[in-house]
Amino acid sequence: MTNATMALAELADKGADIDVLRQMVQFAAQRLMELETDTLCGAGYDEKSTQRVNSRNGYRDRPWETRAGTLELKIPKLRQGSYYPAFLEPRRMAEKALAAVIQEAYIHGVSTRSVDDLVKAMGMSGISKSQVSRLCAELDEKVGQFLNRPIEGDWPYLWIDATYVKTREAGSIVSVAVIVAVAVNTEGQRQVIGMKVGPSEAETFWTEFLRSLMRRGLRGVRLVISDAHEGLKAAAAKVLKATWQRCRVHFMRNALAHANKTQRRMVSAAIATAFAQETAKAAHAQWRVVADQFRTSMPKLAKLMDGAEHEVLSYMDFPRAHWLQIHSTNPLERLNAEIKRRTNVVGIFPNDAAITRLVGAMLLEQNDEWSLNRRYMQLEGLQSLTENAPTRMSAIQR
Repeated sequence: MTNATMALAELADKGADIDVLRQMVQFAAQRLMELETDTLCGAGYDEKSTQRVNSRNGYRDRPWETRAGTLELKIPKLRQGSYYPAFLEPRRMAEKALAAVIQEAYIHGVSTRSVDDLVKAMGMSGISKSQVSRLCAELDEKVGQFLNRPIEGDWPYLWIDATYVKTREAGSIVSVAVIVAVAVNTEGQRQVIGMKVGPSEAETFWTEFLRSLMRRGLRGVRLVISDAHEGLKAAAAKVLKATWQRCRVHFMRNALAHANKTQRRMVSAAIATAFAQETAKAAHAQWRVVADQFRTSMPKLAKLMDGAEHEVLSYMDFPRAHWLQIHSTNPLERLNAEIKRRTNVVGIFPNDAAITRLVGAMLLEQNDEWSLNRRYMQLEGLQSLTENAPTRMSAIQR
């Protein structure tokens, strides 16, 4: 319990986490009051029961000052006697106890027994395990609604990337991929459109993931940007019939692995000359010139460049105004870094559902933040992508 209980002030220092935490604390506090009131009444709200000994009589508003901010609570009133939640006093200790409840539900896989114990530590009694489970299910419902919402409109550009976390499976600790899909629509707005936990190497996994996006309404995809996952490459061609862009940044890392330390700066500068070209035709010509330069001194690098030419330069067949965003998975890097930071707090997840709960809540918050920002991509060329798809599908077909 010591490890599970993190002071609210420490969470506040994490910046982006604080809005999610505030909402979770307010939601959990409200539900805990409702559950305790049900126990005092002997029955739930508007429930017909012979066990009923009291009934509700509206609510009274009560602000709750916490280190996560001011929370507006609605305290249930009873027709007979009065009710006041024990966790409101003393506040400092209650804050830590309630934060621990949220930590368990939000980070540690929603262990019914652990949450029940922490609720009792707040001085609240009579809450059954079934009620705690219902509370946790309601928390999960918000994430589920976000991850399964309908996808409307056309989405010309789709970024997909994965980060790995550890979980328990059949008594062993294994690494699983957390796949995140981000797309830009024809209005230039960026959204998180999907997330899934699973083995990223398998084509069957990628195919099912992309089909699940299609079932939710994804359409109009012209370019898929990702790292060099062969399974994803094949699935994108089969399901989306879209061009594939191999992340330029990841390719450069692979290329530099074929050069020694003294050669890497030279290799990087040489390949960059292809990226600096004004047109796709000129870029392909320069790419082949650079590959020929390395054919004798670094044959493995030359061979890598021969095979990756069309994959790495696919983005140049699209509007120039978009090149900066679509040549790599960099738009997802910051998001993945935040996922990694948050999941590192847990270390080893008890199951896939716990991963979905944590990462899904973080993605929900990020998506809300993006919706308030200015458009991510210039409108120039976006509308035309929905009418005239690029004729060359070389990144996948070759």
